[in-house]
Amino acid sequence: MDQTTPLLLVPGLASSARIYAPVVPALWRFGPVMIANHIRDDSMAAIARRVLSEAPSRFALAGHSMGGYIALEIMRQAPERVLKLALINTQARPDTPEATARRRGLMERARRGELSVAREEMFPELVHPSRRDDAGIRKLVHEQGEDVGVEGYLRQQTAIIARVDSRPTLATIKCPTLVLTGDQDNTIPNAFSREMAEGIAGARLVILERCGHLPQPEQPEATARALAEWLGAPVVSGPRTA
Repeated sequence: MDQTTPLLLVPGLASSARIYAPVVPALWRFGPVMIANHIRDDSMAAIARRVLSEAPSRFALAGHSMGGYIALEIMRQAPERVLKLALINTQARPDTPEATARRRGLMERARRGELSVAREEMFPELVHPSRRDDAGIRKLVHEQGEDVGVEGYLRQQTAIIARVDSRPTLATIKCPTLVLTGDQDNTIPNAFSREMAEGIAGARLVILERCGHLPQPEQPEATARALAEWLGAPVVSGPRTA
């Protein structure tokens, strides 16, 4: 990949451009870096259409968590525009009834003004057990929630609940693909990353050690290295531990 390849980064649920700040310095040398705004629509199809309307004609695409759901929708709508794909701590599966019920409960809490409290309660699930007292990452989670806002959060959750099952279309992905996850992601288990890597021909699976659901701030150097290798070199098949 040459030095002028644009890179489009898509954040996750209740997440903003801040999530990618730890890794952008290692990536911008490959070309322009753009971070998608994904808080303005309430369906995956609409979010993907708007992101595509604002994106370069062709680009490398990386999506984290909910951003991965959006990236998979982009691959359905415009696969010819995506040069490379990175799926970070995400999954191809649709919501389970239990997950949807939990989301609806969180949406009600958001409407009651309890979103900040809910974020605090969920923080231990987001990070590796060794980082449950990490004040910097906790602050980042709260700042991102404020960036997204209540209405943006409600739109995001609505889109996530209604998302389709992407497993049947994994085999149609032909671009070089990186699947990256943490060894202790308690939000989206890395078994789902393995499933995606197995479903995409030639995909490379990277599992970061001592890492939960937020690899960018939890393991910034290893995450940046994996993404830089993905951008700058051919993707090699098969899993490895970083």
